[in-house]
Amino acid sequence: MSATNTVDPSEIAKFEAMAAEWWDLDGKFKPLHMMNPVRLDYITRQIAGEFGRDLSQPAPFKGLRILDIGCGGGLLCEPMARLGATIVGADAAERNIAVAKVHAAQSGLNIDYRFVTAESLAADGEQFDVVLNMEVIEHVADPLGFLTACKQLLKPGGIQICSTINRNAKSFGMAIIGAEWIMRWLPKGTHEWAKFITPDELYALIANAGLTPVDRKGFVFNFARFTWAISDRDLSVNYVTAAIKPVT
Repeated sequence: MSATNTVDPSEIAKFEAMAAEWWDLDGKFKPLHMMNPVRLDYITRQIAGEFGRDLSQPAPFKGLRILDIGCGGGLLCEPMARLGATIVGADAAERNIAVAKVHAAQSGLNIDYRFVTAESLAADGEQFDVVLNMEVIEHVADPLGFLTACKQLLKPGGIQICSTINRNAKSFGMAIIGAEWIMRWLPKGTHEWAKFITPDELYALIANAGLTPVDRKGFVFNFARFTWAISDRDLSVNYVTAAIKPVT
């Protein structure tokens, strides 16, 4: 794998150390498993809307080529494959790819997993209808460079879905003190508050990378119900954006 200026080796090491737990529902990635239904709801609706697909039909994403950059163990790749997409899962942590390949084989799914970076894929001229960029940007060394590579990977008219964590006192309390220190869902140090990005900052970065932001929503955790929901207004901690690559 060629070196890039957006990969942060210390961040990669964190996820390498946790790789074996990707599919443990009660392990270190429990928060992502809990959030996955709302992530998938947002992702599938945005893709269906952009490409005129009917989610009630079998394999609605057939014919679409999707990249999940920073795919981890494949928590989003596998449902995308089941929806009929041709899916490439890419990650800069080699152990993540090994785990993802084993689980896909066990699940009988054909997924193209690669130990590679966004920049390397862009340099090779790869093109996708959709780029999923979920909970990755807060772990890279150069967010604008990373988003620029993602833009290069999109076909004109393609859509990027990008989620991350807001930067404020509430996100420090929820994502770090709550998730890492109290609930111990993640090891201490998994997130760095200074690397969190506000929604306005992310919109500006996306636009500077050459994409057109078109939507943003919050992912909100309800402690009373212990469930996640999508919110039009509350982007105070976890949130997601959609952006389109202009056709001309």
